[in-house]
Amino acid sequence: MRKLATLLLASTLGLSMIGAVAYANPMVGGAPMYAKKNIIENAVNSKDHTTLVAAVKAAGLVDTLQGAGPFTVFAPTNEAFAALPPGTVDTLLKPENKDKLTKVLTCHVVAAKALAADVAKMAKADGGAHQVKTVGGCELTLKAEKGKVTVTDENGNVAHVTIADVRQSNGVIHVIDKVLLPKM
Repeated sequence: MRKLATLLLASTLGLSMIGAVAYANPMVGGAPMYAKKNIIENAVNSKDHTTLVAAVKAAGLVDTLQGAGPFTVFAPTNEAFAALPPGTVDTLLKPENKDKLTKVLTCHVVAAKALAADVAKMAKADGGAHQVKTVGGCELTLKAEKGKVTVTDENGNVAHVTIADVRQSNGVIHVIDKVLLPKM
């Protein structure tokens, strides 16, 4: 009974129970992230991800990212989108550019749950860098050095994971400081 009460309390507080250890998700964009909610249910509450949420809606990817997963999402912040050349985001959000927007967004999603420790193990096993295909068909290079994860896109742009391991009911989010772009 005590174990059930602990699990219920942990769930209510947004904690994950891993073995006998409770794990509290970090705050993202000033909002608590709950391990029992899916990627979309959490992302809509982050003030740092309003551009990403708008883009996901415009691309019609909400249902996908609310699905069972598992997914690893490298989630660029509003600042990352703002660092793109002027007009890029506005252009991508136009209905006639939905396919291009979808390609950009799906290059941030891997069809697996990979925590930072998993990335570190994969990179170490592959000699320091692990290649991964995204659901959008992009190839990303994942590296982990001194506890920090980086993601390099097909164009050589390097994004740093600023908040790792935000657990979701259908995967994990890693907040990144750059937008990953496919080769076009």
